[in-house]
Amino acid sequence: MGMTITEYILAKASGRRRVDPGDNIWVSADILMTHDVCGPGTIGVFKREFGEKAKVWNKEGVVIIPDHYIFTADPKCHRNVDILRDFVKEQGLPHFYDPGTPSYAGVCHVALPENGHCRPGEVLFGTDSHTCTHGAFGEFATGIGNTDAGFVMGTGKLLIKVPASIKFEIDGTLLDGVMAKDVILKIIGDLGVDGATYCAMEFSGPAIDALSIDERMTICNMAIEAGGKNGIIAADKKTVDFVKAHTDKSFECFKSDKDAGYLKVYKYRAEDFRPCVALPFSPDKVFNASELKDRKIDRAYIGSCTGGKLEDFIAAAKILNGRKVKVDTFIIPSTVNVKRAMEKEKIDGKDLFTIFREAGCQEPGEPSCAACLGGPEDTYGRCNNKEVCISTTNRNFPGRMGSIDSQTILASPLTAAASALTGYVTDPCEFLK
Repeated sequence: MGMTITEYILAKASGRRRVDPGDNIWVSADILMTHDVCGPGTIGVFKREFGEKAKVWNKEGVVIIPDHYIFTADPKCHRNVDILRDFVKEQGLPHFYDPGTPSYAGVCHVALPENGHCRPGEVLFGTDSHTCTHGAFGEFATGIGNTDAGFVMGTGKLLIKVPASIKFEIDGTLLDGVMAKDVILKIIGDLGVDGATYCAMEFSGPAIDALSIDERMTICNMAIEAGGKNGIIAADKKTVDFVKAHTDKSFECFKSDKDAGYLKVYKYRAEDFRPCVALPFSPDKVFNASELKDRKIDRAYIGSCTGGKLEDFIAAAKILNGRKVKVDTFIIPSTVNVKRAMEKEKIDGKDLFTIFREAGCQEPGEPSCAACLGGPEDTYGRCNNKEVCISTTNRNFPGRMGSIDSQTILASPLTAAASALTGYVTDPCEFLK
């Protein structure tokens, strides 16, 4: 029996010719990423276990990207970033994207590939559950806790169990109005939030091949919401071209064997997908948007690693161009690079920010995670009291975007924009006819 792409990558990283699901193996990391929420804890574990004067296993392999709680007056948030700054200085780390400086990048999951840290065939560990985003580049990427991250920081290795793989084949062509967010929400709705627990979710088929890099990142980003260990898409020409445009480091592409063993194989027709949403308080509580026309919203939020990429804003702008929103609508670029691209991208001769302002959206926020993880009271876009927010983020747990009494409805940028125009959950196809 052959191997899956995940198994090939882990075999290489463990120095073996073959690995099988359930094998416990020591894996060598290529990249360890941490940010302002988990970075201080990771550093604490590293210093406790390896000593105050210990050095990280590889300066080039440690990437530190503050992004969660940075545009705030909260002193504890500032303290966390200060801890990162001190550590970077002590260690002489070259890859630190410091807020308030020209090196600041934005949300880690989008900033990592923008800055050349994502390459096919590699292993990327991150202290964030949505690190699985980077499987879109044909690499094994997964979130880990502070304790494991502290160990990787000191040794460059981690003991993991090889996950079984589940394959999702999507044939055909997606309909207008359907985005990657709709695809992954539908899959999560079918599987449940524990349907792929500790499995590699491998996405393939003509519909996946047709997706842009931005959209592939959205698919893999939410693998964790079905319990997945990682999401992954085999690298193709789009992937290779993107990676080579952002780094000159060499890499090796892998793909699954035709006779690879899968725990399950799910087959979908692309034409069967529809714009959909996930209602509070679980990503698997999925309904077609057209079924919920009477579901009132108080605000719309377009941003985050899942929904704050350039293509996400282009989609939203096509809906909002020449129209007016009926609820507070927040626009938050994921990274500085995305923000710059939005200033240059034109629709009908207008840049995206102009379109959003003319539509009556709130003044755009600074590139960051912003309200996606709630945050301090002064967090941009934070939900209050019993507000219902339709959002392009990736989780709708209680209190996820602020007040414990608020509610988050997950949707694509198209659906979020269409809903902002009506004040109710709205199928974007109504505005695309």
